[in-house]
Amino acid sequence: MITSVLVANRGEIARRIFRTARSLGLSTVAVYSSADARMPFVDEADAAVHLPGNTPGETYLRSDLIIDAARRTGADAVHPGYGFLSENAAFAQAVLDAGLTWVGPPVDAISSMGSKIEAKKLMAAAGVPVLAELTPAEVSADDLPVLVKASAGGGGRGMRVVSRLEDLAAEIDAASAEALSAFGDGTVFCERYLASGRHIEVQVMADRHGTIWAVGERECSIQRRHQKVVEEAPSPLVERIPAMRPRLFDAARKAAAAIGYVGAGTVEFLADEDGNFYFLEMNTRLQVEHPVTEETTGLDLVELQFAVAAGEHLPPEPPPTVGHAIEVRLYAEDPLHDWQPQTGTLQRFALEREVRVDSGVEDGSEVSPYYDAMLAKVIAYGPDRTAVARRLAGVLQRATIHGVGTNRDLLAWVLRHPAFLAGDTDTAFFDRHGVAPGPDDAVVRLSALAAALADAAGRQARTPVRVPSGWRNLVSQPQRKSYRYGDVVVEVEYRLTRDGLTVAGDTALISLDCGHVVLEVDGVRRSFDVAAYDGLTCVDSSLGSVALRPVERFVDPAAQVAAGSLVAPMPGTVIRVGVAVGEVVKQGQPLLWLEAMKMEHTIAAPADGVVSELTVEAGQQVEVGAVLAVVGEET
Repeated sequence: MITSVLVANRGEIARRIFRTARSLGLSTVAVYSSADARMPFVDEADAAVHLPGNTPGETYLRSDLIIDAARRTGADAVHPGYGFLSENAAFAQAVLDAGLTWVGPPVDAISSMGSKIEAKKLMAAAGVPVLAELTPAEVSADDLPVLVKASAGGGGRGMRVVSRLEDLAAEIDAASAEALSAFGDGTVFCERYLASGRHIEVQVMADRHGTIWAVGERECSIQRRHQKVVEEAPSPLVERIPAMRPRLFDAARKAAAAIGYVGAGTVEFLADEDGNFYFLEMNTRLQVEHPVTEETTGLDLVELQFAVAAGEHLPPEPPPTVGHAIEVRLYAEDPLHDWQPQTGTLQRFALEREVRVDSGVEDGSEVSPYYDAMLAKVIAYGPDRTAVARRLAGVLQRATIHGVGTNRDLLAWVLRHPAFLAGDTDTAFFDRHGVAPGPDDAVVRLSALAAALADAAGRQARTPVRVPSGWRNLVSQPQRKSYRYGDVVVEVEYRLTRDGLTVAGDTALISLDCGHVVLEVDGVRRSFDVAAYDGLTCVDSSLGSVALRPVERFVDPAAQVAAGSLVAPMPGTVIRVGVAVGEVVKQGQPLLWLEAMKMEHTIAAPADGVVSELTVEAGQQVEVGAVLAVVGEET
């Protein structure tokens, strides 16, 4: 009998499991790294144990420390969540050896699916459709394009698409190196690449008594870097091809039965537009996107995990799927700059609660470079797919998210895109349609004007003598204030007159206080909410959200870097250095590779030249803005 559960995870999924555990009357235990000491999940647990260090290797991947924490706190069960050790058979066995209940599948089932190469052989033998595996040596021009995949992991790590035979060897080496770093196993294989396939998966739930449920399917085709961004249930493709669902469910049940599966798991398939599908992998754990299945079935999958772990029987059949649910993953990243992760303090985080928000953060949370960039999952449910998509887009657009850049605008754009609303959602969505553009120049300028006016009003309110800066007895020059938006500097003007603050041109100031500005342009009135933080001003309006950085009038010379300097765009770890001092390089040539938030990022030469300085080495941790190398002219 389970009375206390330790969740061997962090963030959003830890909070999600705690929520169900509390409803079942179980006490909860958290483990946390130094970087996570002030995160919400730590305070929400009944007890918490510190794992010294920051990186996953020092903390959440240390099975010995986690089991010791369970012993010290009196926990009698361990739930792994997803990621980290959730699909590690050795960890599952260690939990059982310690006399604890493992809230997960049998150790042998985890081992069977741990190698994608061996898993595909098992599935083929069980009658599940698979794509033929290709060894790197046998790939020919007729096989192209191919996908190089890590055998031991997922999440887009160790994965490369190869379209030219001459690139194959180099991409295999790169994928193998990334897989070795991420999973401790550099084994890779190749398979035929379906450039515009559909990613369809089936949620399974099985008990110890032979009952196997296929609990509806999900579609997760909209991806970036082979990682999911938007997930929904049911699948638009399967809805269009009704005969596909029984075949999918039958294949998923066969897959689970072939390995004696028990608990919650997901069988993933790659499908084409005609309804043909092929086994990709089986995730022997709870999936990130499990909420859409919960919303459309009324099930609590975590509660079922606890029940199955305790030996309870499942009913003969699962409940039917009703309505439609869509989940979006809110990431701290910049889609317009190669999905670059964003770090820093999340000053404000507020979404309307008319939808489900599974979040790992709150106001004041620190987004660190050590873990996945996902801040929250936002899920909407209703009877109609189009209405659900539009409602979810509106909630995202009205969200207040300050301090860290996110993919919020991209998600709202996807949900309103005609192709998405038509159900045309294959894995090449972003390749075909691009990504959401940022706000246009007019919106940025109007937001900057609102920010400057709110700043001026705030300074007036704080000034003991009511003669504000810039006041003149006669008409003189306007006040000017500059903001940086990305790489662009925006300068705006306003005047201080006997009647107060005014603006010129076709823009009229209607009302103003420190945090709220109403402007009218060409007869259209709009409201702007302005929030100022140290070095950052955030402006929210119906035109969108704009994050501005005030430009200081006097720049600290120590903050300047030499021309040709390559600086770290984010905190991270240097995993490879591809050049040496004195080496001649070409514009765009990769020079260094950084790893941050479970993603690999290439730092390339900004121009032709020679490497005159190299300030880092492999394995070194760097902060954002740190100079990594300098590329000077060849002369």
